[in-house]
Amino acid sequence: MEGLKSVQEFINSDYTIDSVFYTKNISSNLGKLSRNIKSVEVSEAELSRISTLNSPQSILALVQIPEPIPINVEKLDGNFIIALDGIQDPGNLGTIIRTADWFGLNTIICSLETADVYNPKVVQASMGSLSRVNVSYTSLQDFLGKTRLPIFGALLDGQSIYETDFGQEGLILLGNEGNGISEDLLQKINYPVTIPKFGKAESLNVAITASIFCSELRRK
Repeated sequence: MEGLKSVQEFINSDYTIDSVFYTKNISSNLGKLSRNIKSVEVSEAELSRISTLNSPQSILALVQIPEPIPINVEKLDGNFIIALDGIQDPGNLGTIIRTADWFGLNTIICSLETADVYNPKVVQASMGSLSRVNVSYTSLQDFLGKTRLPIFGALLDGQSIYETDFGQEGLILLGNEGNGISEDLLQKINYPVTIPKFGKAESLNVAITASIFCSELRRK
């Protein structure tokens, strides 16, 4: 994890921080670290060699990847969650995580074909929100067959999102950037929902679609 604010958010989360590497110019902003966290002051040149960014942000934390937590289908009842079918772009996944955090949705279920949540580009695009949002991977075919939540699918030929009653709970299913929702998942959708098109753009970015859905959920 890179960047002062994001590193601080992970430090204050349930994640285990192994090491923090920082440059002298940021040391006064870092604050006191736990004794369990190894802290190392490095030069700008040294940080640039271990950073994944073109422009390093003066601090980098090495965070342990936690063991996957099994999905408890019953505990999801009464909530809104996001399900992602084959999202490939790391930037899109990270932005969706950040958006979910903004709107208070703390659970995202991903298909096994979705980008790795611990890809550095996903982690960076989440801007620290990954420390608060639970992201799990499973077979969506199996999961959608077990959940009791109503399933709202983002499609081109559904009811207008502005006329849709989302109720008090539900699962928002978003599909792959190029191919949309998989054919084998379409039959699981209870409520096809469309964001109406008023202009001439061919499609919407999936992260933008997620933002609009989350906004409508909270607005209603």
